[in-house]
Amino acid sequence: MGIKAYIQEERDYLIGLRRYFHAHPEASLEEYETAKKIEEELDKSGIPHKRVGDTGVYAWIDGTGPEGAKGQRTMALRADTDALRMEDLKEGVPYRSQKEGLCHACGHDAHTAMLLTAAKVLQAKKNEFSGQIRLFFQQAEEIGAGARQFVAAGLMEGVDRVYGSHVCSSLPAGTISLTPGPRNASCDYFRIRITGKGAHVSTPHLGVDALYIASQIVVNLQSIVARRTDPLDTVVVGVGKLTAGTAYNIVAEQAELEGTTRCFSPETRERTNRRVRETAEELCRLYGAEAEVEFKDFAAPLINDSTAAAEATRVAEEIYGPDRIIHDQQKALGADDFADYLAKAKGIYGFIGTGNPADPNTLSAHHHGLFDLDEESLLGGCNLYVDYALAYLKGEVG
Repeated sequence: MGIKAYIQEERDYLIGLRRYFHAHPEASLEEYETAKKIEEELDKSGIPHKRVGDTGVYAWIDGTGPEGAKGQRTMALRADTDALRMEDLKEGVPYRSQKEGLCHACGHDAHTAMLLTAAKVLQAKKNEFSGQIRLFFQQAEEIGAGARQFVAAGLMEGVDRVYGSHVCSSLPAGTISLTPGPRNASCDYFRIRITGKGAHVSTPHLGVDALYIASQIVVNLQSIVARRTDPLDTVVVGVGKLTAGTAYNIVAEQAELEGTTRCFSPETRERTNRRVRETAEELCRLYGAEAEVEFKDFAAPLINDSTAAAEATRVAEEIYGPDRIIHDQQKALGADDFADYLAKAKGIYGFIGTGNPADPNTLSAHHHGLFDLDEESLLGGCNLYVDYALAYLKGEVG
């Protein structure tokens, strides 16, 4: 039990890659140099690859070994590659971001490094399995615009299992969460534009006050959760921005608000978004204004398959030990477009503990400028990429 020798041998390679990507962050849909570096490393390992969109990289490994106990299978492994538009506040570390206003404050640098290292190991072991391993180095997770490009390219066709993982500063280093069921909420963005009629504030009856109507919409949207949703069904309807009017003494003719909905099931998501639209349109109609409601689908709810969770757990027990595997991690209202892959095939999204009290930065929240991680924890995450793929393709699990 423990980290396998073939992963230990790649420790310096793994950590070196993570530090390179951390020092050279790129924002969503701008991961050009990141993609080039990924391709360079794949070339060194002799792994074929091609671009998905401008900055995503798809690679594949065809097994040359004996057919598995349950026939040939296909497994997809995913890592996201984009960084955030924020400052790296860490000091005294050699891998601090070299780009002003950009920082890997969510751990995607680690994900990319783990999958590249796993790819190197799996390529060396391709005579041990049959079937195919597909490697998704996916762009633009932070804006929900990457996974759908891989799906649209047909790369999930024929996939039997999909696995990915995310580092997690709130979990202790040396642990991993493989929790079945709902894990992350959906994320939908909405914009509501209200067109009323301008007038002097001293004669409000001659106008249609878009600001007043927008305020009513904000208040009434809260009733979707408070009075129109089962209290046991977790839902968020939030408005983060409201702009209106041109001057203090003019009835606002235009108003616009922007917000988000978060849900844990497709059914609740559809119902909630429909009620947002209906609320805005009905209130505008009541007060004589016009409403334009726009939605953008950023990510579906992420629901881990229980069968895949059990398979990954069997493999992970040999790496982490049974007492270091978490099966009841609390749901998170943050979204992840890994959900788009789970809509196409059974799979699981694991969360790798990276918090170490000896280094306070590793306990920092994700999307904080001090965010860092315990690099030793990446070995276990990398090992699970490799061993789950091997075990599944050989027919040892599933």
